[in-house]
Amino acid sequence: MAHAQSKPNWFAIGISIAVVVVLVALGAVVVWLNNQATDAGPAPKGDIVNSETGAITFGEGEDVVSTYIDFMCPACNAFEQAYGQQLQEAAASDDITLEIHPIAILDHLSQGTNYSSRAAAAMYCVAESDSDKALEFLNTLFANQPAEGSTGLTDDQLKQIAEQVGADKAASCIDDGTYLKYGAAQAKAHEIKGTPTVEINGKRLDIKDINTELPKVLP
Repeated sequence: MAHAQSKPNWFAIGISIAVVVVLVALGAVVVWLNNQATDAGPAPKGDIVNSETGAITFGEGEDVVSTYIDFMCPACNAFEQAYGQQLQEAAASDDITLEIHPIAILDHLSQGTNYSSRAAAAMYCVAESDSDKALEFLNTLFANQPAEGSTGLTDDQLKQIAEQVGADKAASCIDDGTYLKYGAAQAKAHEIKGTPTVEINGKRLDIKDINTELPKVLP
């Protein structure tokens, strides 16, 4: 006796196909969101900017001192007060090569305004468009450093500081937030867990060793 041929359950098949399509779409969304989260945006350029490493470079000395700083970080300000002038003078006389990396790891301490990212972006804007004013801009940012937990400086205030030091051409870059993602991406790329982070000739120093190791390369 012949058995009746079962008919395909098109409803079940349709549901399965729909589920697969939804899962594929969700996967694509997750990938897109991850890419957005890790996207560094455009890399800054310029005579003193290394677009690959994110370093803003001064001097041409044999010893290379690399600093990773967050403009919201009080310890970074203390470091600049202790060593900033010496480092900058040593770079100006080519006793060292000074690589400054503006990064952003403290956005969570500016009440949602992402001050660390905005300040780092502004620093790159100035380094790109007004390289001869970059150090003065950095020094003035630390002189006007906002407190942790505050909203930080506004973009207008960042532009005012740029104008104050003669870096007028950076204004549109700051307005556009051109390098807003770059500071956080650089922190991740260089595996920065705290600031200031200091390296001498590529060797990362323990925070407790900065006061003993850094003077060895300074004139």
